[in-house]
Amino acid sequence: MAQAAAVAKPPAPPRRRRASATPRRLPYLLIAPAALLMLGFIAYPVVSVFYYSLQHYNPTKPWRNGPAGLDNFVRIFTDDPQFWDTLTFSAKWVFVEVGLQLLFGLALALIVNQTFVGRGLGRAMVFSPWAVSGVLTSAIWVLLYNSQTGITRYLADLGMGSYGTSWLSDTSTVFPAAVVADLWRGVPFFAILILADLQSVSKDLYEAAEVDGAGKLQQFWHITLPHLKDAIVLSTLLRAVWEFNNVDLLYTLTGGGPAGETTTLPLYIANTSVDAHNFGYASALTTVAFVILLFCSVVYLRLSKFGGASK
Repeated sequence: MAQAAAVAKPPAPPRRRRASATPRRLPYLLIAPAALLMLGFIAYPVVSVFYYSLQHYNPTKPWRNGPAGLDNFVRIFTDDPQFWDTLTFSAKWVFVEVGLQLLFGLALALIVNQTFVGRGLGRAMVFSPWAVSGVLTSAIWVLLYNSQTGITRYLADLGMGSYGTSWLSDTSTVFPAAVVADLWRGVPFFAILILADLQSVSKDLYEAAEVDGAGKLQQFWHITLPHLKDAIVLSTLLRAVWEFNNVDLLYTLTGGGPAGETTTLPLYIANTSVDAHNFGYASALTTVAFVILLFCSVVYLRLSKFGGASK
């Protein structure tokens, strides 16, 4: 008995406590209020636009309000030539702006990526226009294009043009004038993104290319561009969407004129809703614009093979 008692049983292993689910859920609980607010601020406008696109809704004429079915969409494609005009101009505006901004942004990024005296100041000067709001940018260029105190006045003093000329009121000059104004603010966007990607290119690749006898142009074509592919695809897509939805600059510069020459589809939507108070038809136009942007974005990403391996 004593011998049996002396042989003590080994202590039982401690029981594992069940891991509490609260620590794992805590991050989601913390971000839940902000996520719900964002969902509400995004979902409600989207749902309301789709709803009103199927309605006749004009607060100034409540007796005409009611279900419209697909009447608004039928009118867009069959009985609204201004829709096609503004859509055509929007495509032209996006193509010209994004193409030129990419070209000049790439050139600026390659320049400020080099080592030279005052590079920090040069980068700050290149990137500073991106920090300026669209309305302030428009105000700056309205003053620059002023026929009495702006660029045309100084050109007239030099004998290059006539006094009182306004580039923003002439149908032959308003488009390039608006393009230049938007380039001033849009080019730094591409320069910033491309420069950030250039910083990650290994110097060893260029050294190996030089050893193999590759020139600067060959290095740019076979090393720099393939490395920048995803950055270029993403930046052009983002900028194309933003330029398509550009309202503040064109509205402040030209108001869509002269004679509707610079009216984009979003500006037409804004005029239809705010000025004409036809929110039902404007919602239908917005829905069509959303579908167009979504379709073009998907096709562009598929064709560009975004995220795939560069050859």
